[in-house]
Amino acid sequence: MKSFKLLYCLIIFLFFQCQQPNKPNQISEFASISQVETGKPVSVMLTTYSTTLLANGEAHTRLRIAIVDSLSREITSADNPIHIYVTGNGNVTTPAGAGLEMHTDTAGVEYGLCHLENGICNLLFTAGTSPGKIKVEAKSPGLWAGSHEIHTIPANTRLMKPEPEQIIPNTQPIDRMIGADISWLPQITNEWAMKFTENGQEIDAFELLKKNGFNYIRLRIFVNPENEEGYSPGKGYCGLDSTLMMAERTREAGMKLLLNFHYSDYWADPQQQYKPLRWENLDFEALADSVKAYTSHVMQAFKRRGTLPDMVQVGNEINHGMLWPEGHISNPDQLARLLKAGVEGVVAVAPDLPVMMHIALGGQNEEAVFWLDNMIARGVQFDIIGLSY
Repeated sequence: MKSFKLLYCLIIFLFFQCQQPNKPNQISEFASISQVETGKPVSVMLTTYSTTLLANGEAHTRLRIAIVDSLSREITSADNPIHIYVTGNGNVTTPAGAGLEMHTDTAGVEYGLCHLENGICNLLFTAGTSPGKIKVEAKSPGLWAGSHEIHTIPANTRLMKPEPEQIIPNTQPIDRMIGADISWLPQITNEWAMKFTENGQEIDAFELLKKNGFNYIRLRIFVNPENEEGYSPGKGYCGLDSTLMMAERTREAGMKLLLNFHYSDYWADPQQQYKPLRWENLDFEALADSVKAYTSHVMQAFKRRGTLPDMVQVGNEINHGMLWPEGHISNPDQLARLLKAGVEGVVAVAPDLPVMMHIALGGQNEEAVFWLDNMIARGVQFDIIGLSY
């Protein structure tokens, strides 16, 4: 297809414009935005700088821990004790490699003690040698905990980089976008009788957004959300019929549409990418065929209604893959095959439509490059990089 333009949501754009990388143990020039000297602690904030590592006993990532107030501002004078729990095959140390002071909690679970300095604690997570999911939690008594899930992949995973000829120039103009995902609108208006007002006057949600400069609506679509374990049991919100109705309202409002395929009956994100119930027992070839056929079926339905999207996401926050276990990032060849099937399903109906790959790696440049390199090198073609920050 074409090469890539980075899609920023408004918040991401402002973040990159306003903030510079923070240095450990130092209050930076944007302290007034994200840091305060004193305040009421509410939660522990844990930042993991990479969430995909090789299970080779050496691959590592930095962990950064802070105490934040109700506005998510780091409290630089905080000295709360931080308890580090690791579930899975990996180890947390100081940046110099020293082990943490170990203790056992009242439930008999072992944890490491981390001490804050100027409100910050920097640690190092090192992967073990057994691939899998590792949960890292940072807790402090009386506060909400912070946690991250780190996925380690086989040490012999074939890492690839694209050849120059695989980076094809993008010829499609992509205008500035300010949008919102309002897929929940039918549910909250039908079930909870919610209304929207401006200056005390009731107003349609679409009209309100457009009036305030929004030009795009994103709609998520699940395969069978009406299933018992789905997003909307028995009701089917964010299924095909519900999403077609919302697409019509988007068109009537004069806004563009970004369609977001979750390829699941439920939320798909870096921690959960579960197969739809009806695809649960398919072998891999049938699974790939189903992705293509389902994508084309949905696109045809939108085309018949005259509501063909202006852009399509093939998957949602797929940096750890999709349709697990077959499409997990630990199986990059299979993940690429599934993504290509989704793209083929779009192209079969709308060959000139911009296609997005959406990863949750804002601010994690090294891991984003790893993911993009390995997918492009395996022949996944798309036009837009979508980043959750």
